[in-house]
Amino acid sequence: MNKNSKIYRFWEIIPGFVAWMSILFPLWGSFLVPRLVAYFVIAFLIFWLYKSFKSSIFAFMGYFKIQTAKSTDWLQKFQDDFRSDWLKYRDIHHVIVISSYKEPNEVIEMAIGSLAAQTDIDTKKLHVVLGQEERAGKENNQRTIDYFSQKYKNTFGDLIFTEHPANIEGEIVGKHTNERWAAQYFKKHFIDSPKATLKLENLTLTSCDVDTIFNPKYFSALTYFFASNPKRYLRFWQSPIFWHNNINDVPFPIRIIGTLGNVIHIADIQEPDGLFFNYSCYSSSYKLIDQSGYWDPDMIPEDWHIFLQSFFATQGQAAVNPIFLPTVVDAPSGDSFFGALKNRYNQCVRHAWGAVDIPYAIEQARIHTEIPFITRFLRIFKLIETHFIWSSNWFILTLGTGLPAILNPSFFQTAFGYNLPRISNIILTLCLIPLFSLIVLDWLLRPQNGQKNFKNALKNLLQWPFMPIATLTMSVLPGLHSHTRLMFGKRLEYKTTVKKA
Repeated sequence: MNKNSKIYRFWEIIPGFVAWMSILFPLWGSFLVPRLVAYFVIAFLIFWLYKSFKSSIFAFMGYFKIQTAKSTDWLQKFQDDFRSDWLKYRDIHHVIVISSYKEPNEVIEMAIGSLAAQTDIDTKKLHVVLGQEERAGKENNQRTIDYFSQKYKNTFGDLIFTEHPANIEGEIVGKHTNERWAAQYFKKHFIDSPKATLKLENLTLTSCDVDTIFNPKYFSALTYFFASNPKRYLRFWQSPIFWHNNINDVPFPIRIIGTLGNVIHIADIQEPDGLFFNYSCYSSSYKLIDQSGYWDPDMIPEDWHIFLQSFFATQGQAAVNPIFLPTVVDAPSGDSFFGALKNRYNQCVRHAWGAVDIPYAIEQARIHTEIPFITRFLRIFKLIETHFIWSSNWFILTLGTGLPAILNPSFFQTAFGYNLPRISNIILTLCLIPLFSLIVLDWLLRPQNGQKNFKNALKNLLQWPFMPIATLTMSVLPGLHSHTRLMFGKRLEYKTTVKKA
């Protein structure tokens, strides 16, 4: 597959082109085809209403699944449910790759400390690889090695420190190249080595950031699901990821986006069509990642992309299964109000750069004709739908509902034009019902600690009138920024999100 071909470049234009066409259509269409604009807006509103209620229903279902998973003794369940075709408990081990670049030790401690605190599993079954960057400097990296090798000397099966070389030809700087180097290093020295005792078929591989705090039962549950699934070598496992660690300490626009994202992610991993992707922090069989060639060195969005690599490498059989044990991470923060907003904006631009997966998926789908057409089509549709909604939904929901009547007074004189704003207001008002339920649900899911008090409850409640501003500035505009860059062929430089302890 030639990523520099003209046809590949043509596919890269799709996300930005579709977004801008959708945004501008109500403007010029109000003069030329106002009725068509009205139908388009109403159709999108109905779709939005459907998505809102579906997310709310599945989020509440997920809430009860989370409570069940938290109360389950996964080791006991493994012993009670064990079958002859399962992998044996004693054979299963977990490799965790933590990507790091210049973060202070107290931030890295969040991830490694949560691994040391795993319950219902022998932590000797955990093999931790802290992937560092050569460009971070020898002194910085050695300071980290000295601290953690001493503190967790006898805690894990292995605690390994790798150093990803700088300026490798064909690589783009980012998490993807760091974890690629770390995972290949582990395989070479701890699996393929003549003295190695670990077998590829018995290993899971988890990708995470330094601020990841795993649920104490995560790896016990992962052991159960990995051992019991007959398609274990074709699976990813995904937990819902919450910005709960510092949610009350960040500016309200970031808090609003985090609240919405927290509960929508619970719903997404329960999609009945099974078309969701792994994201941010996830696990897989090591064998599947190895079969897929590890993370592409020239693709910044590593999470959805590694799934697509696996999907096409396995003839469309790879899929993602949920683990209902929340993983907690930091919301983007900074040294000041506007510094935090800038960090969140840049993070969202990087996430939206995942639109580069669209041309990749289209070209791979064209090549892999052995995969049923509908299977290929649905994966591509999911990618396009996600990025289309990301960068254009705000404009359709806010401007599209009123522009035809404002810009075209003659259309407003018709019954349809006169009633369009009223119909739109009714649908948007109905959307407040699932929104309110998602707000309540997020509060219920937050940890029972000192921050869950009346003051913060009031602060979280009073922020919601600013939701249109928050979603526009912290989600839609950076998404549109990223898609427009891709449309004009301006490559993105990876920027690490600033993290605090």
